Amino acid sequence: MSRDSNYDHHISIFSPQGRLYQMEYAFKAAGTALTGVAVCGEDSVCVVTQKKVRDRLMDPSTVSHLFSLTPKVGVCVTGGRDADSKAFVQRARYESSKWTYDNGYSCPVSVLSQRMADLAQINTQSASMRPLACMALVVGVDDEKGPSLYKLDCAGHVLPYKAAATGPKEQEALNFLEKRADAMKTYSQDDAIRTAITCLGSVLGSDFRGSEIEVGTVKSKSGKFRMLTEEEIEDHLNAIADGPDA
Repeated sequence: MSRDSNYDHHISIFSPQGRLYQMEYAFKAAGTALTGVAVCGEDSVCVVTQKKVRDRLMDPSTVSHLFSLTPKVGVCVTGGRDADSKAFVQRARYESSKWTYDNGYSCPVSVLSQRMADLAQINTQSASMRPLACMALVVGVDDEKGPSLYKLDCAGHVLPYKAAATGPKEQEALNFLEKRADAMKTYSQDDAIRTAITCLGSVLGSDFRGSEIEVGTVKSKSGKFRMLTEEEIEDHLNAIADGPDA
């Protein structure tokens, strides 16, 4: 038996090399699910992810990885454990509701993201807890900062991004987005959505139908987070197919 195998029995035990094996296992579990891509534009932010129905007998309308946390904040949660994703969303909704009740106004996307990251980090400090095997892309339009995108992981890291990705094709998606980073600050809502869809299709090497992906977006300071219908997604897919880069 490997010497290092004695140090993965509890999440609070460091190996002699300074590694927390349980956290590495959590990252591996969180990275085996669907790929998600988010892009910030000039006055909007969008997030796109795959939609896979595991069983043909399931109602497709009940399968989703995009959720509304507040009227102006949405999240894409991907991970190897759907129950962990559900727990993340429920806790985020509770925290945002509590903030609104205590302070009298809607919870800013930056505050909500930092709070959820703090809770995730607490789960790494005790052997009686387990980190959630999921990654989150939190999107919203802040009254002061404008379009905002935050990426959270199961260890409690949280950082703002112009564009971000999660899932097994994360690195390939980041390479795609980095080439377009300078132009993103001038993107309209349609440009941001089409860039995210194009990125997802490029890294997965496949074409989509409107029923095979999910798209969520928030536009302007007074806008609401909403999910696009299949017809709206098809319109964007047709525009991409007819575009100069097709």
